Amino acid sequence: MSISTPLTALLGITHPILSAPMDTIAGARLAMAVSAAGGFGILGGGYGDKAWLEQETAKLRDVAQPFGIGFITWSLAKRPELLDIALAARPCAVMLSFGDPKPFAPRIKSSGALLICQVQDESMARQALDAGADMLIAQGSEAGGHGASRTTIDIVPAIVDLVAGRVPVAAAGGIADGRGVAAMMMLGASGVLLGTRFYASQECDGADEAKKRICAATSGSSIRSIIFDLSRNNVWPAPFDGRALINDHARRWMGREVELLQNIGAVAAEYAAARAAGNFDIAGVFAGEGVGLIHDIPPAAEIVDRIVTEADQILQGRRNSSAAPRG
Repeated sequence: MSISTPLTALLGITHPILSAPMDTIAGARLAMAVSAAGGFGILGGGYGDKAWLEQETAKLRDVAQPFGIGFITWSLAKRPELLDIALAARPCAVMLSFGDPKPFAPRIKSSGALLICQVQDESMARQALDAGADMLIAQGSEAGGHGASRTTIDIVPAIVDLVAGRVPVAAAGGIADGRGVAAMMMLGASGVLLGTRFYASQECDGADEAKKRICAATSGSSIRSIIFDLSRNNVWPAPFDGRALINDHARRWMGREVELLQNIGAVAAEYAAARAAGNFDIAGVFAGEGVGLIHDIPPAAEIVDRIVTEADQILQGRRNSSAAPRG
């Protein structure tokens, strides 16, 4: 079974399912598992840890299936030499998010890799297209980790209309099952980028406790805020902030961000110690609004199969919910 779209044709994959390049927890193990299952795994280059990037890309050099490598664009601009490490692994595509892709586009495209850009509004989409993007990810505010304010159901059709068929558009933000995939395809998307659902997978390099918290969370258990960025001394440029699960630390500082900033020394030290100890009552678990749909930690291949099967049955009219197909 497969769902063929312009996205699958462009990337040379079977299923229109991409795994998000979650900073350091989306390692080679997860990227390879998603790609082997017929999706498109993307290594999480994130902020740019050179030693980690060299270690993980070395594992990808002999991978037969297409894969990608993703970076936070404004952070890559501080260490542009890291792009050379990524390109040496010969990825099918490089994904850039949160910043102007133009300074990096010529090197990416001249290497033979495709350029994927994640965008949160029309101006970012135009900037990406002007830079030569081969594909766009339209990311809504429901997404875990960092993003902006437009909802997925708003931003996806807006970007699809703006692109007008020039490049494929994938949707991201709050999607965790086949219903979400089918819904996004009805809005004109050619596929989806999933983060939180693959966070709760066996191959993800995230902490087991963080995965358990995702599975235990219910809808409405996340918050979009600058609290966790302030607490780790990693404030992002406007208009981006982060979505994470609500925990004791978030409850303590919600509405008191100025006070947090005034006490940043002590708070940052407490937060760093909590991260090192795996104390997620304080440390953040960056996860999206789809957590209420996630209840287990299966292999990535099983996630891909489940989602594609459900989406196909919905699109074929054989199912209209997450329940078993009608007889």
